[in-house]
Amino acid sequence: MVKTEYPRIGETVLSETLPNGLRVCVVPKPGYRKRYAFFATRYGGMDMRFRLRGVWQDTPAGIAHYLEHKMFDTEDGNALQTLAQNGAEPNAFTANSMTAYYFDCTERFEENLRILLSFVSVPYFTQESVDKERGIIAQEIRMTEDSPDWRVYKNLLACLYATNPARVPIAGTVESIQDITPETLYACHKAFYAPSNMLLCVIGDVDADAVLSLAREVLPQERGAEIARDYGAAEAPAVHQKSMVCPMEIGQTQFLIGFKCPAGADGEALLRQSLIGELACDLLLGESSPLYLRLYDAGLINGSFGGGFDQLPGAAYLYAGGEGKDPEAVARAIVDEAARLAREGVDEDYYQQIRRANFGASLRSLGSFENIAVGMADGYFRGFDSYRFPEVYDTITKADIEAFLRENVVEERRAISILVPKGDSDT
Repeated sequence: MVKTEYPRIGETVLSETLPNGLRVCVVPKPGYRKRYAFFATRYGGMDMRFRLRGVWQDTPAGIAHYLEHKMFDTEDGNALQTLAQNGAEPNAFTANSMTAYYFDCTERFEENLRILLSFVSVPYFTQESVDKERGIIAQEIRMTEDSPDWRVYKNLLACLYATNPARVPIAGTVESIQDITPETLYACHKAFYAPSNMLLCVIGDVDADAVLSLAREVLPQERGAEIARDYGAAEAPAVHQKSMVCPMEIGQTQFLIGFKCPAGADGEALLRQSLIGELACDLLLGESSPLYLRLYDAGLINGSFGGGFDQLPGAAYLYAGGEGKDPEAVARAIVDEAARLAREGVDEDYYQQIRRANFGASLRSLGSFENIAVGMADGYFRGFDSYRFPEVYDTITKADIEAFLRENVVEERRAISILVPKGDSDT
């Protein structure tokens, strides 16, 4: 395995790409009792349309999430239960562009790793089990739709994007999952769960050679075909819809403001743009920012207010929201403050303070094995090394932040999603 040292963060990574295309990364943690395995595929809720062996395939919304649910089924029972009985704590998730299966344990690690690799690589579905799962997932979807946080976020993405599949819920809809069959699940597994489309990340006090040996033994030898993905036509800079106001059974108005940013290309530039977006968000909207304090003192926001920056395939956006009585006033204040900072410049001392705080947060995140693995997988799938964030931070200047605010946090790129209590006179 290739050994890569990262002296600025005190980390080491052992890595190798197997003949079947699987990327294996081991992060040694000598002396740690907990050991962690993370097996991920570059396949998520946005991957509904793709080309395989020259043929374009259109699949129902929610199929990646549905497949994740069904992957724990085995001919002998349920892998989730088997891992739990074996002393592991297993779980899985489906995101917009990734699905991952993982566990941590303190004993019987190699045995648990064998179980993980086996059930993820060998699907087992029956018509009866797929039909039964449909009801379970439909109930999960309905419960999610009753969540104000989910609803306000979903509506914001529908405002920002006209065609990008980021606007489609990862779990799909109750209607879309009706079209999912065992045959569709098998076809999507064959397309996206090929070793060449996956990453295995192991963290802890483990034998790296034993990890490689298990991966070679258990997983298929074939690489799998190359997959072209279609995330829709390039989006216009302007938002698709300026605002959306929906009534809901809530006690106080809730809102989410979004600014549509240019989608970043894969590679280290994507990591750099993410760090710039996060710094810009904290400088503009963070709890110590002048704008936050003014809005809070005016009673326009409360402690629920917060924001962030996100990048997805073909999409990027800065967002902020919470509870408040006048969301439009908050949105106008954000645009005005961004224009002021871009015009007058960000205070140097404040910039350095936020920069140090964000860099420190990135360092502290390495204390979580899950954060390490998710970052490593996201970087691998999108062409950058997540452990190189210190070097990328070195390239970012105050002028980069000011340019980001000047170009992106502007009225024509702004949309707002608002939930109001049912019965409000404004609706």
